Amino acid sequence: MRQPAHAATRREVCREFVPGALVVGAGLAGLATALELAERGIPVTVLCPSTPGAGTSSELAQGGIAAALGADDHPRLHARDTVRAGGGLVDGCVARRITAAAPGVVAQLQRWGATFDSDDAGTLRLGLEGAHGRHRIVHAAGDGTGAEVTRAAVAAARAHPGIQVRAGVHVTRLLTDASHTVVGVQATGALGPMTLLAAAVVLATGGVGGLFAHTTNPLDSWGAGLALGLRAGARVRDLELVQFHPTALAAPSPGAATGRLPLISEAVRGEGVPLVLEDGSPALADPLAGRDVVARGVWAALRAGHRVYLDTPATLGTDMSRRFPTITAACRAAGLDPAADRIPVRPAAHYHMGGLVVDARGRTDVAGLWAVGEVASTGLHGANRLASNSLLEAVAAAGHAAADIAAHAPGAPSRPAPTGLADVSADVSATALRSRPSASDRGLLEEAAGVLRDGPSLLAAAARLREGAEHDDARLVAYLLTVAALRRTESRGAHQRTDHPEAGPAQHTYVDLGDLHDAAELGTGFAGLVGLVGSAS
Repeated sequence: MRQPAHAATRREVCREFVPGALVVGAGLAGLATALELAERGIPVTVLCPSTPGAGTSSELAQGGIAAALGADDHPRLHARDTVRAGGGLVDGCVARRITAAAPGVVAQLQRWGATFDSDDAGTLRLGLEGAHGRHRIVHAAGDGTGAEVTRAAVAAARAHPGIQVRAGVHVTRLLTDASHTVVGVQATGALGPMTLLAAAVVLATGGVGGLFAHTTNPLDSWGAGLALGLRAGARVRDLELVQFHPTALAAPSPGAATGRLPLISEAVRGEGVPLVLEDGSPALADPLAGRDVVARGVWAALRAGHRVYLDTPATLGTDMSRRFPTITAACRAAGLDPAADRIPVRPAAHYHMGGLVVDARGRTDVAGLWAVGEVASTGLHGANRLASNSLLEAVAAAGHAAADIAAHAPGAPSRPAPTGLADVSADVSATALRSRPSASDRGLLEEAAGVLRDGPSLLAAAARLREGAEHDDARLVAYLLTVAALRRTESRGAHQRTDHPEAGPAQHTYVDLGDLHDAAELGTGFAGLVGLVGSAS
């Protein structure tokens, strides 16, 4: 059995009021929020478990940033494509707002030091990706956009005097006062537990791919921020809506044994590379359809006993290494030469469309708490995220949250610790387990809540995951994901129920911590399964 990282006898070694805002997470969303706040004169402390930018999905992102920059394009066309891809759940107002901000996001990243691919005249090159009606994807180093924008944001944050980064810090819970306002965090670092109090707390902790057996995400992206928000009383919307990228590298490679698979960017298919079966015939009619459609097509072919490949030799050949150096390196590490060998692919958990419910300003439904990036549900992505909208949203939403926090910041640079604060002595025995999910839990969730789902499998998984979820954050998030998937008795976007293949009315699902204690609503089948699991354990 996994044990908490610290003995229950360890007490807090630090209680400190931090002026300005606390940002939890140092991927692109967290760093952009810190920069936007600091540029508005708000001091910021960024908390992250390792080196800023390292081990984040932002750094791994190969796709680019979608922005209507071409002469034949317009933000309203970008918004239209976003809505069409989202399976009826995109908030049109949010889509219009963020796509209108996209050209400014590209310019902001350039001001922070990012360099994007351009022609000899200095005009940005615009690529095409699935479900986009125009060439509007801005890339850096071909398939290195995430690494470049993260590098630039890290450098800009380190250079800004208003930003303090504390690496090696793991946030274990959010602290609320008597009025149920978030007033700080409990965390642990090299010196032990600590309590940090602040006027505003922003979660920018990433997604949930690490809950699944196969993912393109870092394995530490298992929904830790969702658990923090849930335990503080926040609601999560559309937790079941997980996008499976159709083309992860399905070959032995560094990390493959752990389930973290290299991504083969959608931009490769945007260059005309087809998806083929082992005999060279097309794997599906439209390789640039929405990601949910392509993922199901690839999954169906694999389940039918086929292998699926990207036929890079026939289309890009020796140009592959120049156009996609990161992908080429990943293939070579797996013993493949993409100039001569087809690339075997499979779907893998990639992006979470659900998240903590936030409004247009990034506010959750718990006072004092904001959320930005993949941990948040803004309404932009609906049931299926449009390619290259995630890095865009991270920066655009960071600006919205920072503007809101700055508008309500106290006039003084610091203030006394809030009154009415509950006992926050960091007795770690009261802290939930926050390590990675077990391999068995990851396999269980992927089997039940993968590309294709059904009620009996979800019920069985929920029964097993419910055990221990009170004290295990990864199990809490995985369990509530199965609850949300059971509630969505339809097929929509990335959520496909084989026992409910038709779409129902377009509506969101919501879960909160109360659902952990309300298993009865899942029916007698769940209660029976709980009994069976209990008797077998």
